[in-house]
Amino acid sequence: MLRHIVMWSLHDHAEGADKATNLAKAQALLLSCAQVVPGIRVFEVATSTPGMDCTNDLVLHMLVDDAQVLASYQQHPDHVAIKPFMKAVVKERRCMDFIIEPKD
Repeated sequence: MLRHIVMWSLHDHAEGADKATNLAKAQALLLSCAQVVPGIRVFEVATSTPGMDCTNDLVLHMLVDDAQVLASYQQHPDHVAIKPFMKAVVKERRCMDFIIEPKD
């Protein structure tokens, strides 16, 4: 299993909208990709909780069967289609992928 985590900080204004509007749109676009390929076991998208000390605005957490599933997700037309919007509104992106070892 492979865990894929991506965190984004958004610009205050981009694409003619404020951060809150773009954050809601980005979350909806990501959620629309939750079932695009088989082998996605967990697909969570969340925004920062007001009042908590957060360093990012948006997070995607995926658990997939293997690196091939992740590659298929990243190349899927539905996922590719959201990239221009994300690139336009994102100030900073951080990503980490790591293998989950099976527990005995």
